[in-house]
Amino acid sequence: MTSIDAPLAAPVIDVDPFSDDYILNPYPHHALLRDGGPVVRLKHWNVHATGRHEFVRAVLEDPETYCSGAGVGISNFKQEPPWRPPSMVLETDPPEHTRNRAVISRTLSPAALRSLRGRFETEANRLVESLVERGRIEAVKDLAEAFPLKVFADAVGVPETGRDYLIAYGNMVFNGMGPRNALYAKAMANAEEVSNWVWSACQRANLSPDGFGMQIYAAADTGILTDTECATLTRSFLSAGVDTTANAIGNALYCFAKNPEQWQALRKDPNLARAAFEEVMRYESPFQTFFRTTTKETVLGGITIPADEKIMLSLGAANRDPRQWSDPDSFNIGRSTLGHVGFGGGIHGCVGQMIARLELEMVLRALATRVSSIEIDGEPRHQPHNTLRGFETLPVRLLP
Repeated sequence: MTSIDAPLAAPVIDVDPFSDDYILNPYPHHALLRDGGPVVRLKHWNVHATGRHEFVRAVLEDPETYCSGAGVGISNFKQEPPWRPPSMVLETDPPEHTRNRAVISRTLSPAALRSLRGRFETEANRLVESLVERGRIEAVKDLAEAFPLKVFADAVGVPETGRDYLIAYGNMVFNGMGPRNALYAKAMANAEEVSNWVWSACQRANLSPDGFGMQIYAAADTGILTDTECATLTRSFLSAGVDTTANAIGNALYCFAKNPEQWQALRKDPNLARAAFEEVMRYESPFQTFFRTTTKETVLGGITIPADEKIMLSLGAANRDPRQWSDPDSFNIGRSTLGHVGFGGGIHGCVGQMIARLELEMVLRALATRVSSIEIDGEPRHQPHNTLRGFETLPVRLLP
């Protein structure tokens, strides 16, 4: 290798992904990330980062070089113990990850997903009809959170009383992937109470007999997992199944309110609901960032990254990378979104993404057949969050 071809150190840029300005308006910062180079080093946190689609996908699809077992947040579990036992899916590496993922994959079989479709459709129609009658709604509480708290929690089989704790727990998990800042502290304010409810809800005795949770326990009955591991795996499933879907629903409503011509296109052909959801995941990604940790010295995009280094993957930046997408800052449900990283990718791609797709499809279909226009009716507020992008409040009017 000549000196001209020798790998380089990452350029240092002054972008802070945990600053208020970045969190509330990330897109100018995403451009700085992408334009800074294939891989950059973030001055404030002294970690590597990439916002280019090509290299985000390369990292996601190379778990041997970029591991998840050291945590998928900014903290390195080899150096700093996590606030809770690590997720058996998101924060493990093969072969343990392979075993755990297989248990959930068997639970989420195509037949199981088909069985959910009618239930999700019925609930979406019921909920949307009631909201259209009201006209003006607070879309976060009334729809975005209400729908997954009903259908997803029913599908897993957790108790009905106390399900609001699932929102708080997801908030803890994903804010916990950031630094121990004010957002982290606020999310953890009642951590013991929330964690205790979730852990109790995941116990065999408290799960409904026909839910996914009990199907996970079937692995204990065959000796693949212990009861404690089954509870932990069920907890991992729950942590990713409410907040992210709720954010996606809220983001979808906002996108369509701001792009009424796209809403009319969906009304004209409700079969575009699945494609519309994929565009929402690309355009306003609920997951903004994940981290990986290098297992060895490596070269990415011509940049040398030492072993045991954190690298931030900006999924939000990658999903609007003009090197990958034509006119990436426009919302267009007719575009091909193939290859978007809104659900991550590789072996750690979101385990519940097919359920999320089904949930959003049913909600969008129910809205498209009943609502002529979605209008912002008040001041929307994004939720400050270390990892996720969504709304704290989203007042809208649904015109029948």
